[in-house]
Amino acid sequence: MSEGRFHGGKIDAEELAGHRFPYQEDIALLDGIDLLALTPGEDINWLEDIHLLQEDGVPAVFDRYSNAFIKIHFAIPSGREDEVARKVLMAHLTAGNSYGIQLKRKHAKFAQPMLGPWVEGSESVGEDWKPATMEGWERPSGH
Repeated sequence: MSEGRFHGGKIDAEELAGHRFPYQEDIALLDGIDLLALTPGEDINWLEDIHLLQEDGVPAVFDRYSNAFIKIHFAIPSGREDEVARKVLMAHLTAGNSYGIQLKRKHAKFAQPMLGPWVEGSESVGEDWKPATMEGWERPSGH
């Protein structure tokens, strides 16, 4: 993999997906996002840890589910930095665009909502998890 893609070990969400997402480029797409309504159990405390950061000199928010930054490619109004970061993150998570959330379908080891607790009625995954197997490999005896 090229050094330019991984920026010293850090991965961007758009690199994982192969494209940018509309909410990375247009603040108007965040207008309908109600952070209180999307907060599981109405406990907003977890969002207090979400802040606007910088990645490669670009405003960004960190998606812990993918261990990747979501860069923000629009002007952020002064005083709204963390609010915008939180809304971009929630747009990303609720749309199912987080690579970590996409991996749940195959790797979730217990039943859970695919899109997390933020999306009511989200499909459930993880009910029938089985360990991955490699063709032609057998577990050594005694393990």
